[in-house]
Amino acid sequence: MQPALIKFGSSDGDVEIQEVAKPEMRDDRVRLRVDAAGVCGSDLHMWRHHHSWSIKLPLVLGHEFCGVIEDVGDNVTGFEVGQRVACETAAEVCEQCSYCLSGQYNLCPKRLGYGALIDGAFTMEMVVRPQILHHIPDEVSSAHAALTEPICVAYSAVVDKTMINPGDTVVIQGPGPIGIMCLQLIRLRGASQIIVTGTSADTKRLQVAKQLGATHTLNIEEDDPGELLKTIGDGYGADVIVDCTGVSIALKQALELVRPAGRITKVGWGPQDLNFNLDPLVQKAVTLQGSFSHTYEMWERAIRLLASGQVDLEPVVGGVYDLGNWKEAFENMECGDHVKSVLRMK
Repeated sequence: MQPALIKFGSSDGDVEIQEVAKPEMRDDRVRLRVDAAGVCGSDLHMWRHHHSWSIKLPLVLGHEFCGVIEDVGDNVTGFEVGQRVACETAAEVCEQCSYCLSGQYNLCPKRLGYGALIDGAFTMEMVVRPQILHHIPDEVSSAHAALTEPICVAYSAVVDKTMINPGDTVVIQGPGPIGIMCLQLIRLRGASQIIVTGTSADTKRLQVAKQLGATHTLNIEEDDPGELLKTIGDGYGADVIVDCTGVSIALKQALELVRPAGRITKVGWGPQDLNFNLDPLVQKAVTLQGSFSHTYEMWERAIRLLASGQVDLEPVVGGVYDLGNWKEAFENMECGDHVKSVLRMK
């Protein structure tokens, strides 16, 4: 048996540490001792039972993680006991559908994600597919390697899915973990103006955004980003809007801020109905798209960015906590004191 952080019910706060059975080893799998795991905004949503996606119950939370290999199945090559690895979230895929066969396994209809439809990483040991493991360079700490996954979410959104040209004006809605990761990658893409918006609850996170290269940060409860955009370039609006808020109404503002023929990429999830008119999408000939999850090559590139220092997580990680102090880690993210909390499995 081993301790694990479990969502056990369908009410606000139905999360606690319980004992669970250790997973059984298989010849085609690798056993990991989980070293560090990031707390995602989705973990907070499930803690408060505000999530808008399907999950199993009871559920071990956590899907951003790295660990040390403890055992290698007889049919596995390329990995050895003692190696440090980061693990993707696609715990199971069918490997037979058109998406899997074309390399887009993140969209497999039978995909089971850690910490949602299959038990996750807020525990001590896991047995995983070797196809989703990535070696961690020595210069990358475990607390940072555990956050490869949110970097990959951002990479998929603003590198793979969204055309961002040098000199573009980009608005990032929401300075949470994904927004901050998007900021760093958009800076590397050469945007000339990067505007990060948030609310009063995001005061500390907006400060981190400024530290990491945002040219402007705005509290939308006090200032109108539309007025700022009138003073930038030709005044027609932002070339790209990246919605990382998880609030549906943010799309309404995105349609107001984007320039004609501009682009909106929606990353954040939210259960709320829209309740507003989409005609501006047509009138402005705007491209609107969603972005979900990531693939193997994105993970390899994200780890190289971490190792090179081009993605800086020092200002992002607000605290590293033992599993027993999970609630403090969650609360410090929920109130905005941390962009990111990390749990250590000891």
